[in-house]
Amino acid sequence: MFRLLFWIALIAAAVWLWRRFKKPAASAQATPREDAPAPMVRCAQCGVHVPRDKALAQGAQWFCSQAHLDQGSQ
Repeated sequence: MFRLLFWIALIAAAVWLWRRFKKPAASAQATPREDAPAPMVRCAQCGVHVPRDKALAQGAQWFCSQAHLDQGSQ
């Protein structure tokens, strides 16, 4: 009886370890983290750093708002 319980525990531990080490590697590459930091750019007018997806671009310059885009860089 002890031998049977030993083998069941050993197989359960092996399956648990295999799932634990296999799962994070596959899920980390498949989906990007939602809370990952966004690339920041500096406004050419006022110098404020804003996320690149919210900034406005004109050539190689980035601006934080439409007003600063209209004013141009200093």
